[in-house]
Amino acid sequence: MEWFPAMPLDDWADTKETVHRFTQIVGKVRLASSVRRNHWWNVPFHLTGRGITTRPSGGFEGRPIFTVDFDFVGHRLIVNRLDGRSTSFGLIGHTVASFHRTLFEVLGDLGIEVEILAEPFGLTDGTPFANDTRHAAYDPAMVTRYWQVLSQVSLVLDRSAADFCGKISPVHHFWHTFDIAVTRFSGRSAGEQPQADPVTREAYSKEVISSGFWFGDDAMPWPAFYSYTAPEPAGIAEEPLRPERAAWLLQRGSHLAVLRYDDARACDDPVAAVLDFLDSAYQAGARRARWAPELLVAPPGTTDPVLEQEAPKP
Repeated sequence: MEWFPAMPLDDWADTKETVHRFTQIVGKVRLASSVRRNHWWNVPFHLTGRGITTRPSGGFEGRPIFTVDFDFVGHRLIVNRLDGRSTSFGLIGHTVASFHRTLFEVLGDLGIEVEILAEPFGLTDGTPFANDTRHAAYDPAMVTRYWQVLSQVSLVLDRSAADFCGKISPVHHFWHTFDIAVTRFSGRSAGEQPQADPVTREAYSKEVISSGFWFGDDAMPWPAFYSYTAPEPAGIAEEPLRPERAAWLLQRGSHLAVLRYDDARACDDPVAAVLDFLDSAYQAGARRARWAPELLVAPPGTTDPVLEQEAPKP
């Protein structure tokens, strides 16, 4: 399969709105059933060989251990308990309301009790899940393509992350914003943010440079790779980006480094172009925010001092 196959938002906008809500419902189950981690690392999905997973959840205070997996090849939702009990149902043909109802019926049948705030997070249409019969589109081919693109982007983000030896998040798929990202930390505090909401304060309590990919939305109706530095240092938008088509965009008062997905696809080596973009965006943020140079390692993924001494110097 080609790297970065076509993924125009117009081809699956209605399906994306439905699947986004499906993932929010399951993501909220994960949120309510997992141990809280710094920067909300317990919340996102991780990739599997057929879709995405909550990872094992529950387990404390007498609760069963279970996972909820989306199979985007067979187009089913699968709930597994650690004791071997399992059940699943098809994703095709569901409204958001019927998906929500069926999921909680399945959880109840398996003895899994969980309560969620059953309304969308951060979406323009905030219809409670139980009442949402409008969102029902599900194009299986485009949903499989969504998972395939996620999988390829995840590998590229992992390769980019290998250059960094400081605190760094896993590569994970956030259900609230429907993007996939990896976040690097300088090790310094971001300072107090009393005006920010609790979700934001936890996510950005430390200095970060975050990079990822989103599939597009109403504000930016095209898929793109992105990177940002938070808190944003002065003058970052004056820093050069690579390749040529990458640009700084002002979004909600902050600057995003953006490389459109189709521009990356048009390059002779799309993977190399994306890695170059991510490196240039990191270097821009690191220079302006004065991050320690030793946070980058060579060879990539190595902190062995013997190998570091043997590595050729640039």
